[in-house]
Amino acid sequence: MNKDLKIATRASFGEALKELGDENEKVVVLDADLSSATKTNSFAKAHPDRFFDMGIQESNMIGVASGMASCGKIPFAASFAVFSTGRAYDQLRASVAYPNQNVKVVGTHYGLTVGEDGATHQMLEDISLTRVLPNFTIFSPSDDISAKWAVKEASKINGPVYLRFCRLATPVIYDETQKFELGKGICFGDGKDGTVFATGDMVCKALEAKEILEKENIHIRVVDFHTIKPIDKELIIKCAKETDKLISIEDHSVYGGLGDMISDVLISEFPKKLIKMGVRDEFGKSGKAEEVLKAYGLTAEEIIENLK
Repeated sequence: MNKDLKIATRASFGEALKELGDENEKVVVLDADLSSATKTNSFAKAHPDRFFDMGIQESNMIGVASGMASCGKIPFAASFAVFSTGRAYDQLRASVAYPNQNVKVVGTHYGLTVGEDGATHQMLEDISLTRVLPNFTIFSPSDDISAKWAVKEASKINGPVYLRFCRLATPVIYDETQKFELGKGICFGDGKDGTVFATGDMVCKALEAKEILEKENIHIRVVDFHTIKPIDKELIIKCAKETDKLISIEDHSVYGGLGDMISDVLISEFPKKLIKMGVRDEFGKSGKAEEVLKAYGLTAEEIIENLK
């Protein structure tokens, strides 16, 4: 993990989207008046004839994207996660998931790391909302490299996809040689003292905890779930069998997110206790991103305390 090089995954999304547009003329982009924040403006400058600013009409944006998909286009429809999944949920369900349309829904600025924008914009339910919809694939990349891979991989899937990207700049974890596979988590280490399952911006927190614990001769493994749906059941079971303590951490509600998906696997395949770290049945608060994360216990120090 390169702590000195930090890039917001929404910026990585914008860069990868522009490159994808260069390669594939079927790719079109729709945005709900937030292109400078979602970083779709890079695509807009390069391909103005395939970029559509829909205004503050997220529901209509998803409906139009569905129509474009039915005509053979590959639409990426982007807004803040609270709007692209919350405000447009009826369209996600009835116009995208039900007819199994080839729409790529993008939610940037998810979770507590939206920071000062506060509870109304801190989307803590986007995984739970999209995972229950049939046909949807869900990506939650942790860094610049995995985010770019997720964009390219999403374009290859013939069906609905939800991609979530962080507002906050986070450390670059991978290098260009890293191989990713849809639905397969990536392990860091094989320590027997515990496993921390993480996704998105929480992967760097888990790796930080791993580094600190190693100095105390405590060895854990960290699993990056860059793909939330489908979930890597085989890896979850393997970690449960090989490590004594299991923790999940996510910048999301503990209800319906990564922790619950892991619990579902454990209950049916290899019953074992899992400590779920996330936001517990409450809304977020306004403040600097790192301070808000600390207030809700989403830190390396809290991971270590739970493990011990």
